[in-house]
Amino acid sequence: MPASAGMFRFGSEFSDKLSPLISHQSETMDQKSKKLLAAQASLDYIPHGAILGVGTGSTVNELIDLLPSINDRIQAVVSSSRATSDRLEKLGFEVSTLNSVGDVDVYIDGADEATKHLQLIKGGGGALTREKIIAGASRKFVCIIDDSKQVGMLGKFPLPIEVIPMAQAFVARKMVKMRGQPIWRENFVTDNGNHILDVHNLQIPNPVEMETRINQIPGVVTVGLFAHRPADVLIVASDTGIRVMGN
Repeated sequence: MPASAGMFRFGSEFSDKLSPLISHQSETMDQKSKKLLAAQASLDYIPHGAILGVGTGSTVNELIDLLPSINDRIQAVVSSSRATSDRLEKLGFEVSTLNSVGDVDVYIDGADEATKHLQLIKGGGGALTREKIIAGASRKFVCIIDDSKQVGMLGKFPLPIEVIPMAQAFVARKMVKMRGQPIWRENFVTDNGNHILDVHNLQIPNPVEMETRINQIPGVVTVGLFAHRPADVLIVASDTGIRVMGN
């Protein structure tokens, strides 16, 4: 396991960025500083010659801004969204397609919720389908979060479901029967040209079973439960530093 696992540390090249916000471990960090800590810790999981998968969201944006410092380690990079591709390209990276690179060595992404079993809810940014594809194609999936995203049971965060537009109402009725409250994410279209239902008030005591049930509904493209393929490593940043779960 990388040296940062279970430890609180800052790389010297990033310490100036974090001070004076974090001048002492006992002080309360803001969420952005925690995201930066988690992102920095994830660099240890990127081997030399890596084919790297990069996720989507505010925590991953902190990672993207750090990637030029380890550019020599990265053989190719694959992106989970147009927004991420744009950010990578502005930093000088050439973004490859998954079809052209094959398997991904390590995929790094955030989450909207995560449990101690490394099961996740993802899709708050709307990129859940491509995120799930890259996670499935990756040898190692590293999830980076701040401690506000860690939960005992998934479901407090609305569960995103990407649906084919003509099936939107049909899938919504199915989710009502499952005791959820589906709300269409208005004025949002995914990179795949589909719609998203955000399902509120859904208790998920068995994420694997729930993921299977929802995936079987005709018209569902992807559900934002990452239980069949959970994270391999969960990096959690808190006021006291970094905690690593998995390996």
